Amino acid sequence: MTDRVVIYTDGACKGNPGPGGWGAWLRWGEHEKELFGGDPATTNNRMELTAVIEALASLKRHSPVAVYTDSEYVKNGITTWIHGWKTRGWRTANKQPVKNIDLWQRLDALVASHEVQWHWVRGHTGDPGNERADQLANRGVEAARLAR
Repeated sequence: MTDRVVIYTDGACKGNPGPGGWGAWLRWGEHEKELFGGDPATTNNRMELTAVIEALASLKRHSPVAVYTDSEYVKNGITTWIHGWKTRGWRTANKQPVKNIDLWQRLDALVASHEVQWHWVRGHTGDPGNERADQLANRGVEAARLAR
């Protein structure tokens, strides 16, 4: 059994802003877990971030993790841009407040609790993990629509 948790995440939004959903598929050895949820009024970027946050928050102990996302916003944000944002007091290079700061700060804290490797995958190209996360995110959209 591998000791690395593998996580695939995705976000979806029908309208941007609009009803949105997030999904995450976690694997650890032969164990699997599906997570999803939604928001009746959100953006795609918020759902992409929420998927990773909820997946990492579901881990019960410090773990080595491989996160696969089709969101360049999430991957670039957490691996590259966040360092400058923090140095500048959560401001962009243009001195504007970072969008979705609440989610970025939560993700930053969760990443500090684990050993995370980040991987970008092209969405909707048949990657089984990405397709599963996409299906879960769409379930989240439907749940959000029903909650309205």
